[in-house]
Amino acid sequence: MIVSLAVLAGSLLLLGWSLLTFGPILTPLMLVAALGVVIGVVLVLRQRLRRAPVWIVIDGSNVLYWRDETPSLHTVRQCVEGLVRNGWTPLLWFDANVGYLVGSQYMGPHELSRALRYPASHINVAPKGTPADPLLIEQAEELGARIVTNDRFRDWVETYPQVADPDLFLRGSASDQGVSLRFAEEPERKRA
Repeated sequence: MIVSLAVLAGSLLLLGWSLLTFGPILTPLMLVAALGVVIGVVLVLRQRLRRAPVWIVIDGSNVLYWRDETPSLHTVRQCVEGLVRNGWTPLLWFDANVGYLVGSQYMGPHELSRALRYPASHINVAPKGTPADPLLIEQAEELGARIVTNDRFRDWVETYPQVADPDLFLRGSASDQGVSLRFAEEPERKRA
């Protein structure tokens, strides 16, 4: 936004200087300034019209097992792709052992990003010894977001009473045909 406004302001100043110096004569400097004004206006409008993300938190450690109870990052990737197609901006959470479940070494956000073809800035791995569940529940609460999982979080109801609300969750499954999310069965959660 700052760059857009700087381009716009600089172009307007250049256009004004060109008009004062040369008058209303079409000069290359005036054309550059006019082009800069148009680009600046387009950039500012584009920034203003951009929709705020509609966050959804994915329990990656749960989705990992949706197909045949076998951990697969491919299943998670299909889930992310389906959510993105439907207008969501997913944030993923995994337990620290995810790399050992799908491979032979620790995987952090950058390694998972490459495997999932999704930005590392939207991928979280819980610290070793800390379950991802409370972290993803807290993030969903902060963002007013739903959680993609088939987990019922029964162990966390006392600490996080919001998990008793079935509208918090978006359930799904995976098969040879891909990931199926149950949008029709789940009412949209009210946003703050």
